[in-house]
Amino acid sequence: QVQLVESGGGLVQAGGSLRLSCAASRSIFSLNTMAWFRQAPGKEREFVVAYTWRGATTTFADSVKGRFFISRDNVKDTTYLQMNSLKPEDTAVYFCAARDHIGTTPPDRTDGYNYWGQGTQVTVSS
Repeated sequence: QVQLVESGGGLVQAGGSLRLSCAASRSIFSLNTMAWFRQAPGKEREFVVAYTWRGATTTFADSVKGRFFISRDNVKDTTYLQMNSLKPEDTAVYFCAARDHIGTTPPDRTDGYNYWGQGTQVTVSS
């Protein structure tokens, strides 16, 4: 089992930046993939970005390419989502996700993850 705790959400103006954090309760090296998803009101949860240790592969949603970046602190067992050039359409609850198995489910699918954080609200004003 692993617990994931997100932080860093808030209100920001369009064009601004935010950095979200996802702290894991155990070594992130033991997690095959860590990812960020988001869910806007009335919409389904959608993929943002994922990092897979095997192959050191990063996968981005087209909507955030060039603006969002994922990084990690192996000492703090924390993954970060750096969000730049924010747009009002980025407004959503952002969720950290992780899986500790090497699965065949693509990293952009919610059903490929067995651990989720509680989410943190990001609001971008125009």
